[in-house]
Amino acid sequence: MRVLLLPDKFKGSLTAAQVSDAVVAGIRKTYPKAETPRFAASDGGDGFLEAVGAIRTLETISLRVPDPMGRPVEAVYLFDPESGTAFVEMAQASGLVLLEPHERNPLLAHTEGTGRLIADALSRGATEIYVGLGGSATSDGGMGLAHAVGYRFFDREGNLLSPSGQNLERIERIDAGLVSDAWKACQIYAVNDVNNPLYGENGAAYVYAPQKGADPDMVGSLDQGLRNLDRVVQQDLGNDTAQTPGCGAAGGTAYGLKVFLEAAFLGGAQYILRQTGAEAALASDKTDFIVTGEGSLDAQSLQGKWIQAVVDLGKQFNTPVVAVCGRCTLGAAEWKAAGLHTVLEVGQRDRPLAWNMENAAALTEAAVANYFEGL
Repeated sequence: MRVLLLPDKFKGSLTAAQVSDAVVAGIRKTYPKAETPRFAASDGGDGFLEAVGAIRTLETISLRVPDPMGRPVEAVYLFDPESGTAFVEMAQASGLVLLEPHERNPLLAHTEGTGRLIADALSRGATEIYVGLGGSATSDGGMGLAHAVGYRFFDREGNLLSPSGQNLERIERIDAGLVSDAWKACQIYAVNDVNNPLYGENGAAYVYAPQKGADPDMVGSLDQGLRNLDRVVQQDLGNDTAQTPGCGAAGGTAYGLKVFLEAAFLGGAQYILRQTGAEAALASDKTDFIVTGEGSLDAQSLQGKWIQAVVDLGKQFNTPVVAVCGRCTLGAAEWKAAGLHTVLEVGQRDRPLAWNMENAAALTEAAVANYFEGL
């Protein structure tokens, strides 16, 4: 038996490595000599640095930067001084994980910390920067990030605006006079698997801001602010890309990277899969199953994110893909149509969520053992 492991984390419960450990323990109850090669997982969101660090030997750069509310926080990024390649994870500096639930407010939150990480990499001579987007607490359209690299934003009276979601509606002019030319010698990539535009009913505010603490009034204000940002960017920078798929990622940070630093968009899951060597491992030897998974398997899981990328990889090598998840909100017809061979929902629905999260490793091991015993 040879099973290739490509699970994502069970957010708030198990890391991807811990999910793999539980899956291996379950498989080996029936197949004690099973081969279980494992590979890193990330679609560009939180966990991006962990996935990249498992693939490459890189220098860890630690920096004190503003968190989403402007408080100092220690954040890291990865750097290869020989190639000039840097890897930045937005969640490190601007992530929702940095805030207590009562602090979540995308009107106040900003991306300046992420911009500081990028600026530091540029100061070290980076020629390529990969920015993993996801898990952000922000909806500022990259205003904070732009401020960190030298852009300045002014209101109608000529007052300098501090970066935040609530100030997007007040922007009347953007000045690039303080922006260093260092970024022009660097290719920046916005790494994510989101296809939303910047604004509108499918945009950053309406789709994602509620997850970051926004009520309906705040969502409307943020959407208007993002529309205004686009208007002024077109006016002062001559860039009209707000409706490009992907610009809505991470509260519009993808848009900010594109219009302020000419970033290219890169699919996170596909990028990590290419880097890990998983494809080469499938090509080199017969594999019986691929096991992937995440905490909650839902419709978004099949919209260009990690699990869908793994399913596509399985199809390429005619290898069945088993998904392990804490809970599944999809019907069997839906996940089968998406190409999954089997879904193992490990959570017990008659138990509280907290109990399932606390016992996720044991539940995963038991569900996997039961499945492989029945083959």
